Amino acid sequence: MGLGSYWGEVIEVLREIIPVYDKVNSYISLGKDVEHRNRGIAGRVFPGNKILDAGSGFGNMSKTALKLCDGKISITLYDPLVPMLKNTGTHFEKTPDLINGVFEHIPFKNEEFDAVLCGYSLRDAINLRIAISEIHRVLKDKGRFVIVDLGKPDEAVIRFGVSFYLRFILPILALIAGGRLGLKFGTLYGTYKRWPQNKKLEKLLLEKFSKVEFEKDLMGGAIMIAAYK
Repeated sequence: MGLGSYWGEVIEVLREIIPVYDKVNSYISLGKDVEHRNRGIAGRVFPGNKILDAGSGFGNMSKTALKLCDGKISITLYDPLVPMLKNTGTHFEKTPDLINGVFEHIPFKNEEFDAVLCGYSLRDAINLRIAISEIHRVLKDKGRFVIVDLGKPDEAVIRFGVSFYLRFILPILALIAGGRLGLKFGTLYGTYKRWPQNKKLEKLLLEKFSKVEFEKDLMGGAIMIAAYK
C-alpha cells in the first residue's frame, strides 16, 4: 500500500501547485479543513509537547496545534519539498525547525516526539506500512499519531459517491479556486485510488499502535484519527 512509482508524479504536481495550494485545499474540502484539523488535534497535543509535522506543507497542522496550546509547543516541519518548506516563513511568528525528507526514512532518533501530525499527507507515502512504522519509531511511549485526511468509506455506495466527487466535481472547484494550476489537483484522485478503505487503514495502524480513535465526517469521506503508542 502506498503510491509506489506514482509518488514522483505526485511530488512534481505538488511542487507546481504551491502558489494556490492552501486556497484550493479550502475549496475542495468544502471549507471544512480547519474544522477537521481542530477536531483531530484537540486533546491530543498539549503545552510543552515536542511535535513532528510530517508531510507538513506550509505547516497548517502545526499552526492549529500552536493555537490550541497557546504557542507552548516545539515544532519541526518535515516535508519532501524544499520549496514548500521555504514558504513557511510568513506562516509563523517564529520559524520552526525545517527538515527535508520522506516518511519512509525519518532522520530522527527513536522516541523523540510526543506527537506526530499528518494533515492530508500520509496518503502520499511511497510505502504506507513503512511510513507508519517509522512514525511509530520516533514517537515517545504513549505518544500520539494524529492523521487528518480523505477517508475511503467501507460502504460501496458511499465510496462511489466520494470517488465521483474527487474525479468529476473536485476539478471544477479547483479550477474556480486556482485557475489553470487548480486543474493539477486532479492527481488527488490517483492518490485516493491507492489509499486503503477506512477499516483497512485502522487495521494497519493497529499492527503498530495499541489504540486507534477513528472519527469520520462527510459520510466517511473525511477522517480524523489518533493512534496511541
